[in-house]
Amino acid sequence: MSLALARQFLGVPVANVSDCMSRMTAGGARLRPMHDGTAMAGPAFTIKTRPGDNLLIHKALKLAQPGDVIVVDAGGDLTNALIGEIMVGEAKLKGFGGIVINGAIRDSAVIRKDSFPVFAAGVTHRGPYKDGPGEINVPIAIDGMVIEPGDLVIGDDDGLLCVPYGQAEQLLAAAHQKQKIEAVMVAEIADGTQDNAWIDAALQRANCTVEV
Repeated sequence: MSLALARQFLGVPVANVSDCMSRMTAGGARLRPMHDGTAMAGPAFTIKTRPGDNLLIHKALKLAQPGDVIVVDAGGDLTNALIGEIMVGEAKLKGFGGIVINGAIRDSAVIRKDSFPVFAAGVTHRGPYKDGPGEINVPIAIDGMVIEPGDLVIGDDDGLLCVPYGQAEQLLAAAHQKQKIEAVMVAEIADGTQDNAWIDAALQRANCTVEV
């Protein structure tokens, strides 16, 4: 995944990209931004680890490249925090694109004030184990959303989405077009010219009766 291409998604709402992917893909509603909401986009550096263990995450911090988004499948377990202020600080210093933890974090007050993107499923003060096992740069899945190493991972206040590597350019163009269409809709609502005929047509197709 080209980092230049990935960064072009920073100005595109995740919801628009999701719509262009037929609303069939999502990282699950539990994965929320733990930082200040700054948008995230970058190539996935994937990790699969035993729930509650962050040994492989420490190794990934030494291997990932600037712009990479570290994506960790930890089974969604919230018993132990896998990262906190220190590891996030290292990732930020090295210029990574963000961190996604399908699990818990800690030091949330510090992370919440920062612009470095961190998405996670929850928060707990209890720290991690460092015993392994785990795997790096392998296909992972979060709530049915498959993420291959090098796929594009994007996130904003609405959540997280993986864009398959081979579809990124096509979906970027489609999402920009979606933005233009929605801008017209907003303008039509503001000036009272929006055409709402589709609503009654849809109700008629569904054989729904509305009493007024």
